[in-house]
Amino acid sequence: MKLYLASLGAGLLVGVVYSLLAVRSPAPPVVALIGLLGILLGEQIVPVARQMIVGCGFRQAVDQAGCRGHVFGELPGTAIKQDSQIPNAE
Repeated sequence: MKLYLASLGAGLLVGVVYSLLAVRSPAPPVVALIGLLGILLGEQIVPVARQMIVGCGFRQAVDQAGCRGHVFGELPGTAIKQDSQIPNAE
């Protein structure tokens, strides 16, 4: 139930921000995508900050928190092939 209330609260907050910026909902695609980018990056602030508090530099904190994979997804050429992922030819 707490998750639903938190989601409602976040939605209300975004609605207030949209109203203050005079943006109609649903937002135009560019505005919506920039907002989603802000949400995605905002999720990473706490884990990176925790790593930096314990003494990591920014780049190391980003790596330790696993932010690159979360923000960018799997980039081309970075996949590690594992034998277990190769379908059996039998």
